[in-house]
Amino acid sequence: VQLVESGGGLVQAGGSLRLSCAASGFPFDRYAIGWFRQAPGKGREGIACISMNDGITEYEDSVKGRFIISSDNDKNMVYLQMNSLKPEDAAVWYCAASPGALVTLAETDFDHWGQGTTVIVSS
Repeated sequence: VQLVESGGGLVQAGGSLRLSCAASGFPFDRYAIGWFRQAPGKGREGIACISMNDGITEYEDSVKGRFIISSDNDKNMVYLQMNSLKPEDAAVWYCAASPGALVTLAETDFDHWGQGTTVIVSS
């Protein structure tokens, strides 16, 4: 199982970034894929999740209306479009896979993790 994130970088507050997660080595349509962030000195926080079976999505309240999670099942890719970025969005961002294809933002529901990509938001 492999999850590889990309797309992080430096952006000004109010700007946009699109994170990508390339997945391989497991039956994609039997999992949910989530995006988590971990700011310095803080725990990992579930931000968005999408079921690869039926496309249902779930978002953490602070990103609703700003972020959009999407997938391309043919390419085994999941994306997180992040708009109107705020300084508090700065973190290491991880994608993770949860078996069973049910959307969840609970860290303990995910059993495969990528290495992370860093997002820096300048104010």
